[in-house]
Amino acid sequence: MSNAYVIGVDFGTDSVRSVLVAADSGQEVAAVVFAYPRWRDGLYCNARINQFRQHPLDYIEGLQHTIRECLRQAGPGIAPLVKGISIDTTGSTPIAVDKTGTPLSLRADLAENPNAMFVLWKDHTATKEAAEINAHGEGTPYLKYVGGIYSSEWFWAKLLHILREDESIRSNIHSFVEHCDWIPFLLTGGDDAAQLKRGICSAGHKALWADEFGGLPPDSFFTQLDPLLGGFTNKLFTRTYTSAEAAGHLSKEWAERLGLSTDVIVGIGAFDCHMGAVGGQIEPYYLSKVMGTSTCDMLVAPKNEVEGILVKGICGQVDGSIIPGMIGMEAGQSAFGDAYAWLKQTLSWPLQWIEDAALRQQISDRILTGLSAEASSLQPTESSELALDWLNGRRTPDANQLLKGAFTGISLGTDAPRLFRALVEATCFGARAIADRFVSEGIPVKGLIGMGGVARKSPFIMQMMADVMNRPIRIHKSDQTCAAGAAMFAATAAGLYPRVEEAMQAMGQGFDLFYEPDPKRAAIYDTRYQTYQQLGNFLS
Repeated sequence: MSNAYVIGVDFGTDSVRSVLVAADSGQEVAAVVFAYPRWRDGLYCNARINQFRQHPLDYIEGLQHTIRECLRQAGPGIAPLVKGISIDTTGSTPIAVDKTGTPLSLRADLAENPNAMFVLWKDHTATKEAAEINAHGEGTPYLKYVGGIYSSEWFWAKLLHILREDESIRSNIHSFVEHCDWIPFLLTGGDDAAQLKRGICSAGHKALWADEFGGLPPDSFFTQLDPLLGGFTNKLFTRTYTSAEAAGHLSKEWAERLGLSTDVIVGIGAFDCHMGAVGGQIEPYYLSKVMGTSTCDMLVAPKNEVEGILVKGICGQVDGSIIPGMIGMEAGQSAFGDAYAWLKQTLSWPLQWIEDAALRQQISDRILTGLSAEASSLQPTESSELALDWLNGRRTPDANQLLKGAFTGISLGTDAPRLFRALVEATCFGARAIADRFVSEGIPVKGLIGMGGVARKSPFIMQMMADVMNRPIRIHKSDQTCAAGAAMFAATAAGLYPRVEEAMQAMGQGFDLFYEPDPKRAAIYDTRYQTYQQLGNFLS
């Protein structure tokens, strides 16, 4: 194994990142990032109506560029030693495909149609459809493993929305596929949508698949909701796979495009936060927080210890969705880093009048750093400005994407650092609400693991998180926990490790930052958290 390498590919919201790592130690040999050009240019998106779509060519081009560049950086002789590739993606980010499994947006006549694109996780155009699914599912067992509330961010709501909205999609769609399931299908040369392997991660958390139902809910459940959904269950899937399993071998076409061998194993895909939790060395009952544009909060528990417990208002609990053999539970916030980016963009509006592009960028780059430095010097009080973090709706607890953010307690003495501080505090309160929901439903939270760019780059935010949660937080050493987790699954799918837990132990990089709660600030935040909840109840 000392001469074996694997590749982990992490498809994020703005870019794709590939890492080439040594399978015996997890040591990173090369890492490359590719920003999606069409997404960067704002194509196929309309933020005013919460429409966020991505073209599959952004993914394809990024996949090829990052892997080839990783191999180039690693030098000659490494490519033949690569044994496996696994990928993670955002989700739920599905797309309409034809019978061959080809996305409709790769057809010339639909190449510019937003409804033929991948419907990004944060697209909230399907709020009406989600509400209908929730009303229709009341009294049935089909929502119980997704926290009892179906979200507009998920598979069936998005499918129903684009079917209703677009006749050209209705006329050409054969099936609907998650991004994390489609990329392995692409890499293995798939040409039949019926043969596409679906991961338990995407199926269980977003598409209502469960062993108890024998798979998906029956066709009658969907047909009674809307006849447009009739027959789709027969075109989707009955079997699911864990990310420790193989989707197949790299196809000849993709082996040539990437400069690899057809002996390379391609693993079953999963969502970024699930593989990120593994890359961050998750432990039972530790809430692993992948913090980026949004947050995904992951928790695993032994099946025998949580049997009969159904946590309300989260994004689901699924057997094997994170670690095979354990129950994986997912929660999260719809806006985290996105909330800070919104404030930065708002404050940056006058910069458009600065003609010097370099100066304009220099000032823009310093805004959040300056706000953090100034806000960290402000002491919290019970009467400080207060915010709600629902700028992109609320994912958990209790999904409601129609909710809006808010600021209260603003006066003429309120400045930008105080607004920023209130917004950071609100995102930390949102995180606490998630932990509190697990605890109130009978799932202990023994500790917190922080991962992602915010966790590593913002001591101010992480210290406030520790104070608000009144729990210590340890920060994983890796900057790329999602890609690292994908690499661990690649090593497992390729047979280099019998279980992903062993890959995690051997390849994990450990923790290097630690935050302890301050008792005095924790007491103030406890009072302010109650006010935050009251404000949320008033406005929701």
